[in-house]
Amino acid sequence: MKKNLLIVLLILLSGTAFSQMNGNYNYSLAVYGFSQMQMPKILNQKNSDRFTNATFHGGMIKFNDNQINYRLGGSYLKKDVKLVNNCVGCQEASGEMKDYAFKVGFEKNMNFARIQPYVGFDIGFRFNKFDGSLVSTNDALNSQTPSALAPNGVETTKTGFTAAPLIGIKINPVPFISIFAESSLEMFYSYERQETIAAGERSLNKYNKSEFLLNPVTVGIQVHLGSNR
Repeated sequence: MKKNLLIVLLILLSGTAFSQMNGNYNYSLAVYGFSQMQMPKILNQKNSDRFTNATFHGGMIKFNDNQINYRLGGSYLKKDVKLVNNCVGCQEASGEMKDYAFKVGFEKNMNFARIQPYVGFDIGFRFNKFDGSLVSTNDALNSQTPSALAPNGVETTKTGFTAAPLIGIKINPVPFISIFAESSLEMFYSYERQETIAAGERSLNKYNKSEFLLNPVTVGIQVHLGSNR
């Protein structure tokens, strides 16, 4: 008799735990609180593998279907940057970078527990722009050609498509709120346009490029809405 009561109690508890997870909500709204990202390479940037930190730069809406969530998200980042171009002691570029991204994809939860690991995949569109100046830091060249000290105006844009597998984990402290952290490796195939103005002369170069961008961590919070119980 005691054994039967124990089994019934465990079933009731498991049912209660199941009902508390976010699979019982139709959709979720998420905000990126903090991200560490590898940005697209600017010009012939040295050490382009360095990461950029960003706070509250985007969000997502998710449509829940049991263990599958369909994701629609976007992000925007505006930042002043300074970088070494070509090689150390060659050139320095400084200016403003803007980065837009729009993505659609899915994620699959591994369980219905309070701690939920998940995997997923996103595809999308990305636009990256740098507008600033480029100046020579080569002392030997500057001594021979003083005009090389004058900064050159430079504008570069990258427009293209992205594809990114991802892995993450969600913690559900209460039924309608989750805290999540995820990592992804993004393939970015882009059309690049580089425009430089030096000594009153304009030069324009165009390229098709691909690169892999590692995004070690994005942490955020999501609110679940539209209970389907």
